[in-house]
This record gives sequence, C-alpha cells and structure tokens, in this order.
Amino acid sequence: MEKEKITKTDQNKEDQKNLKAQKSDIKKEEEKEIPPEEKIKDLEDKLARAYAEMENQRRRFEKEKEDAFEYGGFAFAREALNLIDNLERSKTSLESDDSLKNTEAIKKISEHLDIINKDMVTILKKNNIEPIKSINKKLDPNLHQAMIEIEDNNKEPGTIVQEIQKGFLMKDRLLRPSLVAVSKKTEKKNEETKKDQENEGKKDQN
Repeated sequence: MEKEKITKTDQNKEDQKNLKAQKSDIKKEEEKEIPPEEKIKDLEDKLARAYAEMENQRRRFEKEKEDAFEYGGFAFAREALNLIDNLERSKTSLESDDSLKNTEAIKKISEHLDIINKDMVTILKKNNIEPIKSINKKLDPNLHQAMIEIEDNNKEPGTIVQEIQKGFLMKDRLLRPSLVAVSKKTEKKNEETKKDQENEGKKDQN
C-alpha cells in the first residue's frame, strides 16, 4: 500500500512537471512568434490611440465650456424676443383703433413704445443679439422662412418684400428665423385665358 502511495505521489509530481514544461514551451513559442519590435510598435499604437482619445475628450470639454459661457442665455434671449413682438403688436393695434387715430394720446403712446422698443434692441445688441436684415434681400433658408408670396414684377423672384416677424442671431447662431413674404412674377395664366376667350368670341362671330 505504501509503495502504491509513493508511486501515485511521484506520478502527480511528474504530471505537474510536465504541465509546467508544456506551459513554458507555449510561452516560449508565443514569444518567438511576436518579435519585440512588433510588441513595442503595438504598445506605441495603443498609447497613441489613448492619447488621441484623451485629447478629443479635452477638446469636447473645452468646447462645451465655451458654449456654456457664450450661449448660456440662449433660451432666455429667445423668450425675451416675445416682449418685442408684443410691443409691436400693441402699437399696431392701438394705431389701427378708429377712436384713437390721429389723436395726441396715440402719438404720445406710440413714441413711448418706440423708445422702449429701441432700448430693448440696444440691450440685445450689447449681448451680441442682432436682428436679421431681410427687406430687399434674397431669401436665405438659413435665416428666413417664407410665409407667403406676393406678385411683384419689379423684383427678382425670391426677393423679400415684407417682414412679418423679425428674426434674430446670437453671435453666429440663429435665435429664430425671420418670417417673410417673398416676391414672385405675375402669373400669365389669367392673360392667356382672356386671350383664348377673346379668340373664341371672334370665331363665334365669324
């Protein structure tokens, strides 16, 4: 029995030695397969990618910080434009009231409303918020939104002839587009229809 135990123990030791030898051989083979130069190059590539990713993250963070500083009041500024709209609507409504037309009261009210409007526009300009120029400009989809077309043969088609609602820019960003009316050529269908009707009338007389 003791001999058998000794034999088994020796066998286990021998097996462990063989296993270690096999692992060692595998490692040696792996080391032989990948030259040190390639390992170094691989590590350099990994480091370069890691550095590039860190640099991209740093740039994104800097851009977000700049945007937060420069455009932090973007939503507030857009809401503030409603005050200007309401002032202009109030003035238009008062001036179109038959009971107030051509009175001293409406003149004074209009003057005060104009002063308030100018002050608000000045405050916006100090904060890099500028109105978009529209009248007589070509329609720019990035700045303007065409609401209606008006026949006008004296203007090139697509020229802005009326501003329905003023648009604004905050630095290089669009706060809101200008709502505008653009020109188009007079339709010739009505003239052609009249000519056709006249020709048909002449034929009937003949």
